[in-house]
Amino acid sequence: MVLWTILGVIAAIVILMTVYQKLTVGICKSSAHMVGKVVIVTGGNSGIGLETAKDLSSRGAKVIIACRSVRRATEAKEEIIKASGNTDVHFRQLDLTSLRSVREFCDQIYKTEKRVDVLINNAGAGGLGNVKTADGLHVGMQVNYFAPFLLTCLLIPLLKSSAPSRIINVSSMMHKYGEIDFENLNMEKYWSDYLVYANSKLFLNLITLELSSRLKGTGVTVNALHPGVASTNIFRNIPSEIIKTIVGAFIGFMFQSPWEAAQTSIYLAVAPEVENVSGKYFSDCRQKLPSKLSQDPELAKRLFVESEKLVKYSLPDK
Repeated sequence: MVLWTILGVIAAIVILMTVYQKLTVGICKSSAHMVGKVVIVTGGNSGIGLETAKDLSSRGAKVIIACRSVRRATEAKEEIIKASGNTDVHFRQLDLTSLRSVREFCDQIYKTEKRVDVLINNAGAGGLGNVKTADGLHVGMQVNYFAPFLLTCLLIPLLKSSAPSRIINVSSMMHKYGEIDFENLNMEKYWSDYLVYANSKLFLNLITLELSSRLKGTGVTVNALHPGVASTNIFRNIPSEIIKTIVGAFIGFMFQSPWEAAQTSIYLAVAPEVENVSGKYFSDCRQKLPSKLSQDPELAKRLFVESEKLVKYSLPDK
């Protein structure tokens, strides 16, 4: 009897949380078109990135999806074209575990594109383990933070010349559990998959803040967002199939669909009312306050400088 009571309570909580998620999810209501605009979506071959790319393509944008797998990108490109009716969809290979790949990707963009109006740093992954890339960086920190940081810095001159333009960093509410230890930015003193993910998202928030200061007056805005917890393949690298299946089923049942989770990214890319908003954090298509650490300009400035050292690139002052 007691067991059935406990199970009933758990079921009621799950149902209430699911209903709450559905009632509070923000939906982008802007009908703004994107004709003539060029959009880059990293990780645009699946999940939130794929839904974002579909929407922006349907608004008339030239969409470039950046991802590692040629096969998955080719399939995603066809899916986006079919869903949007827009054939101006392209794939560029980008492996975030390689800073060389990031540089080659940006070199290619400069060769083929005269403008970039929106850069969406959407790609991310969890459960990558405790290994270093060929660049000497922790793989989880590089994929989720250092590579997007370098990618953004390299594309800033083109974003400036395309202004008004927008940079959108897909963060997470998990940033609230991150910490700043300037002796452990590369997770060499101590680490956990949980802390790597939380720190990478906190760092994205902080460079959003610092970039907004550095880009003031250029017409380039930069904002971060929590997309919501969605049923995507972000945890595909969890080694245990049982745990991965349980996590996927739990998230899929209780939380948002990828389409719902993509709405805030879409909102920040198209909504006229945020054209001049920069350095802020959003969730459910509304501005929210991130953690106190995320709002510290001195921490943001120092992190930016230290990040430049680790990726071996310094953003020009002008």
